[in-house]
Amino acid sequence: MEARLNLFDNSDAAKALRSFVSAGKAVGDSALPAETQQLVAIRASQINGCGFCTDMHTKDAKEAGETSLRLNLVAVWREAKVFTDAERAALELTEQGTRIADAAGGVTDEAWANAAKYYDEEQLAVLVTLIALINAFNRLNVIIQQPAGDYQPGQFA
Repeated sequence: MEARLNLFDNSDAAKALRSFVSAGKAVGDSALPAETQQLVAIRASQINGCGFCTDMHTKDAKEAGETSLRLNLVAVWREAKVFTDAERAALELTEQGTRIADAAGGVTDEAWANAAKYYDEEQLAVLVTLIALINAFNRLNVIIQQPAGDYQPGQFA
């Protein structure tokens, strides 16, 4: 399986992707916990059916010390005992922010208030940015059918 299109071979698309990557670096360098960032990226990617991003963020999280148990339970985080209340709040915000088209009214006040209990305003801004960014990356990869499985941790560092 090969991708329909190599976005890096197109100068305009490559320029846009560099901006996405730059935004991702700003998120990565923020005060939002790295573990939370990976969980959010994995969960949005699972929802969106983005194999490439699911592969990438799962491998990067594992490389950073995340446990297989937690990685295996991200999709069923509500039933799993291995996530903190803060992580659960971030995952709920991620799900609602990713499924905006499926939910009348978008993100609920309850989900927002719960996230605000654990993350300050700066971290919330980064969390929202991360949710939007991973959804954009997911859509790019799903549209071009970017294959999953070959990613090596740190490949794009």
